[in-house]
Amino acid sequence: MGSNLGTRGSGARTESLGGLARVALAATTWGTIPIFVRMVHAHPAVIVFWRVVFAALVAAAALALSGQLKALWSLAPRRYAALFAMGCLLALNWALYLGALQLTTVAVAVLLAYLGPVLVAVLTPVLGSERFDRRLLLPMALALAGVVAIVGPRDLGIRSGREILGAAMALASAFTYAALVLNAKRLLAGVPTGVYMLGEYVGAVVVLLPAVLLLKGPSSPTDWLGVAALGVVDTGLTGMLFLSGLRLVRADHAAMLTYAEPVSAVAFSAAFLGEPITAWTAAGAALVIASGLAVARMEPQPAIEAPEAIVEST
Repeated sequence: MGSNLGTRGSGARTESLGGLARVALAATTWGTIPIFVRMVHAHPAVIVFWRVVFAALVAAAALALSGQLKALWSLAPRRYAALFAMGCLLALNWALYLGALQLTTVAVAVLLAYLGPVLVAVLTPVLGSERFDRRLLLPMALALAGVVAIVGPRDLGIRSGREILGAAMALASAFTYAALVLNAKRLLAGVPTGVYMLGEYVGAVVVLLPAVLLLKGPSSPTDWLGVAALGVVDTGLTGMLFLSGLRLVRADHAAMLTYAEPVSAVAFSAAFLGEPITAWTAAGAALVIASGLAVARMEPQPAIEAPEAIVEST
């Protein structure tokens, strides 16, 4: 009996680490987003539209290759409605964040937007079936301090009504992010990853379609290469990684690992855009990495963890 419990606990630990590794890899890859965005000369809303279109193609290809296309037509009507709503929420999340970047400083927008993982941790016991994990308090504090250091403490002032509006949009994007993660965890219980992604992306495409008809879009080969990379790599492939990892771990633990994104963004920007790494950014990166390691070291606890991991539907 004791041997069986030990084997089961070891298996849960391995599964949890595998899920966290997928989430961390996805978040690290998202750090390339600024590089690809810089390649594209088009309106932000149009960039997001094409990003989602290419991601939808990845999801459709994944369904075809895995023989799960039939699953796309076997969902209950309420599931289709939920996936469409998630697509609308995704489009709103990206629109709020891009708008915040245009209205306020990058530092303020990034810091407030990255309250999203904290909100996931706080709202998990309210909206989900999992108790609040007090072990996350230290990693949360480390990650937030790290983000403050990365964006630069001197740039966190708000000096005008325009910047207040931008800050409000960034904060709203944090709440929409939390809603996306928490609802994704719930919806994945009955929907294959590819179906979930395709349904969500189709919803986002429908919402963003007017932007393509009215605003400037990509025109040069470099523009199209940029939006294709954003859609295929930074949305489609990483979306599969993130969601497959989310199936195996708590939503709040997964959200904490997404703080790898600002760290990798700094590293990629330094390597490919020539942007300097200051002592502040290095210190912030160290704090965020320490936060991620602290989450990875947490042992699954039956009193805290969800009853069981979500299994991929077929």
